[in-house]
Amino acid sequence: MNRRITAVMGTVCAGAAAAGLALSAAGPAAAAQFYGGTLHPGEQRCVQQSARHTVRADGKATGQGAKFKLQYQGATVPGTGSPGLVTAYGAELRDTWAGWPGAGDYTACATNTGTADTNVRLTLKTDGEVG
Repeated sequence: MNRRITAVMGTVCAGAAAAGLALSAAGPAAAAQFYGGTLHPGEQRCVQQSARHTVRADGKATGQGAKFKLQYQGATVPGTGSPGLVTAYGAELRDTWAGWPGAGDYTACATNTGTADTNVRLTLKTDGEVG
């Protein structure tokens, strides 16, 4: 059974045009962080990157799936954790949306809480890398 989750904090409003200007003025960001590989039951892999205005995590997992989460400064951002094992995941935060925790270090994690191996792809993009 395939299950999907997408978490998006806040709502897009008339200020979106101003946000686009702010992002273009932010300059280039560091390269997107990526993990791809097999997670055995109980294993976790994370990728980390700093963000000033925008952060996006995407994940995919095979078989039973994986549990995903997005953390800010070491704590899971409310509403961004998957409810359990899922095969597709996405979470996005922007400084123009309600719920933006702030500029700083973000970490995306995939954990295999299932009983079989799962192949995982996890990507973390920030600022100018997010479309």
